[in-house]
Amino acid sequence: MRERSRFDWVELIEGILLILLGFYSISHPGSALTGVVLFYGLVAIVTGIADIVFYVKVEEHTGFGPTVSLVSGVLSVMAGVMLLVYPQAGMWILTLLIPIWFLAHCISRLCRLRYVRMMGWKTWYYISLVINIIGIIFGCLMIVRPWITVMSADWLICFYLILLGVDSIVLAVRN
Repeated sequence: MRERSRFDWVELIEGILLILLGFYSISHPGSALTGVVLFYGLVAIVTGIADIVFYVKVEEHTGFGPTVSLVSGVLSVMAGVMLLVYPQAGMWILTLLIPIWFLAHCISRLCRLRYVRMMGWKTWYYISLVINIIGIIFGCLMIVRPWITVMSADWLICFYLILLGVDSIVLAVRN
């Protein structure tokens, strides 16, 4: 029987990229939008791949996988490719696709919580639950009030990206 690795490299890379992106957003508010859009695209692609890999891993071990993770992964990869191909559309994407990406990613993470709880990680279950509910609230707020996204996108997104990065790193270590 194959021994299961307790370390998830894809999740770790995703977490590091999310934290770096969050700190970059804090240190460069409003400047180099094209660079930020390109970096957001890369992070979205890595996040999407991580969700797809998670789906495959769970399906491999249980015979069925969380379909939401697969859909979220595909949407994240599509959003990332869109950001890389059309960086000029960064403002439009920022007001439309980033909130959708937030929602898809948070819903995917909430669907994973069932497995986190099954593994007995109660503390991380509740921390991740709160982080992802806050992310859904941010995503809905950005969709309902797009001007909020435009006016506060740097601050709103950077802090949440750091939280998502921490979430990913802890999941990488705890797997």
